[in-house]
Amino acid sequence: MSALYPLRMQPLFRHYPWGGRRLGTLLGKPIGDGPHFAESWEIVDHGDDQSIVAAGELAGTGLHQLLADRGAELMGKHHPQPQFPLLYKFLDAQRTLSVQVHPDDAMAATLTPPDLGKTEAWVILAVEAGSVVYAGLKPGTDRATLAQAIADGVCEEYLHAIPVSAGDCIFLPAGIVHAIGGGLMVAEIQQASDTTFRLYDWNYVGPDGKPRELHVEQGLAATNFSTGPCEPQVPAPTEDSHIERLVDCEKFVWDRWKFSEAVELNCGGACHIISVLQGELEVAGDAADQPARLGQTLLIPASLERVTLTPHGEVIMLDAYLPDGFLVH
Repeated sequence: MSALYPLRMQPLFRHYPWGGRRLGTLLGKPIGDGPHFAESWEIVDHGDDQSIVAAGELAGTGLHQLLADRGAELMGKHHPQPQFPLLYKFLDAQRTLSVQVHPDDAMAATLTPPDLGKTEAWVILAVEAGSVVYAGLKPGTDRATLAQAIADGVCEEYLHAIPVSAGDCIFLPAGIVHAIGGGLMVAEIQQASDTTFRLYDWNYVGPDGKPRELHVEQGLAATNFSTGPCEPQVPAPTEDSHIERLVDCEKFVWDRWKFSEAVELNCGGACHIISVLQGELEVAGDAADQPARLGQTLLIPASLERVTLTPHGEVIMLDAYLPDGFLVH
């Protein structure tokens, strides 16, 4: 059996009314025809939603099967896991998304079927004039106030709006009310969960002329009212001058790399998700016949230990991985 290698996966596309075509026009995704390409799931192992290896000896293998067959090589010190614990995606928001909140692990485990909670983070890739994200509630907003605002159709009056620029990072622990504003393109790392409670939908109606279903009671129960407004993350320096830390939490670490000369990725016993935001990048051992470009993502198995990354010009890259203290199931 051959050793694992850097894995490129086939993207899974999601079609929602708020999506557009920038996954193709800006990120080069093979989206085909249609106006509402909302999300590109780059790395996922969640039920029937499975990343499929796109190149090399393992082409055609699903991520969950890979985890079952070669989990120790893939996950390293975080083996074993019942599923790959992170989900990485790109989103194209042509209009503002619904106001949402995600449960924590404890609440998600009580659902039917059970799921993981959903702590997530965004890096803003592209903006339009006036674009904002909504992250957290205004000070003093309690459950009763938010419930009444939802009933009155004025929820936005209690949301904390943040004007954003490309490169900003927003961290959203489970329980934080949030929405992505229209005009934004976003990279997102999250727990491998698809559980969302929709609190408010801006009074939109669907193609059938009816509003979409809300999950107000579940959403209010999931909301952490003890936290107030969120603000963009302040990147922290690391011991490597070309790496800055965007998020360091119990569910994932997310770093941003900026480099123009060859460097090594030290896996540190963990699996890594790397994604190119600028430039072209050769990844040693990559089975594809061309460098990774803007919007392309690779899964780096823990067993590789050190991987040489050779940029063509200046490269900006995101690197997500599990923290040392991540719970091994």
